[in-house]
Amino acid sequence: MLRVVQWATGGVGKAAIEAVLRHPELELAGCYVHSEDKNGRDVGEILGVDPIGVTASNDIDTILALDADAVVYSPLVPNPEEVTRILCSGKNVVTPVGWFYPGERDAALAQAAVDAGVTLHGTGINPGGATELHPLVLSAMSSAVTYVRAEEFSDMRTYNAPDVLRWVMGFGGTPEEAYKSPMLGLLSGGFTQSVRMCLDTLGFAEATIGTEHEVAVATAPIDSPMGVIEPGNVAAQRFQWIAKIGEQVVVRIAVNWLMGEEHLEPAWEFGPQGERYEIEINGDPDTFVVIHGWQPATVAEGLRRNPGIVATANHCVNSIPYVCAAAPGVRTCLELPVVAGRAHPDLAAHG
Repeated sequence: MLRVVQWATGGVGKAAIEAVLRHPELELAGCYVHSEDKNGRDVGEILGVDPIGVTASNDIDTILALDADAVVYSPLVPNPEEVTRILCSGKNVVTPVGWFYPGERDAALAQAAVDAGVTLHGTGINPGGATELHPLVLSAMSSAVTYVRAEEFSDMRTYNAPDVLRWVMGFGGTPEEAYKSPMLGLLSGGFTQSVRMCLDTLGFAEATIGTEHEVAVATAPIDSPMGVIEPGNVAAQRFQWIAKIGEQVVVRIAVNWLMGEEHLEPAWEFGPQGERYEIEINGDPDTFVVIHGWQPATVAEGLRRNPGIVATANHCVNSIPYVCAAAPGVRTCLELPVVAGRAHPDLAAHG
């Protein structure tokens, strides 16, 4: 049985704890929380369920001293110094907030993992799944690939994180504020890695990678988790990362985040397929895949439990046995076996 620590208890963190408790090869060993309010509380209480006998702590030294095999590291923003400390304590790290396809600037972190005999692995949904892993898996059905696209279409009214929506992502402010927000920089750290993984793995020639950021504003008041978005303020955003060889686009990754489909200028909409993820590969033959299920059926359902958040957490948790068995260092999805989920406990083989 592998012992797991959950680091932070936001949406992903809570879903990760649920996944650990259901996984037949894992047990929860501890939980790091940022706030004093959660410190000392039973993790079950933080989840809103019965006590589970694991106490949350906001003391990093206490967490690092735990006897554990892995940490699911899911703060809002990655802190390389924290990750280094976790690795140096002898714990493997799985995270949805970075290191999907690290480069030279991550050499010190990789060396720390090697020295400690543990592994760091970045994974998730977007990045960490739909934007590089899944396109590459599907590309096995094509030859002579000329173009790869991975794109998300989501209603952000289902994202129950008002402070993040307003002050990090720039929704509800002016277009000028949105363009100056930290969001493009935060996103580019991960999505550029996705683009590079696709380029390198498929063997494309050297490409230039550019970014685009567009906004749409409200034309009438729009209800959202962060309150009413007034006319003239940002109510939808599109971010794109585009790789070109000369003038030819070879990889495009995009996210389309809308506060619903009404009262927007420009009049963006999801179209007849609704919220979804799309993966497109041009080659011989072409492939076009639409993924439903990672977005909630209704806004109310998403505010209670967002499937995209849960899928992100599940991908991290399901990776743990493979990461713990991997060679020390920073390991990407290209270097691990196929990561699979596990059967529902009621349907699982026993003995």
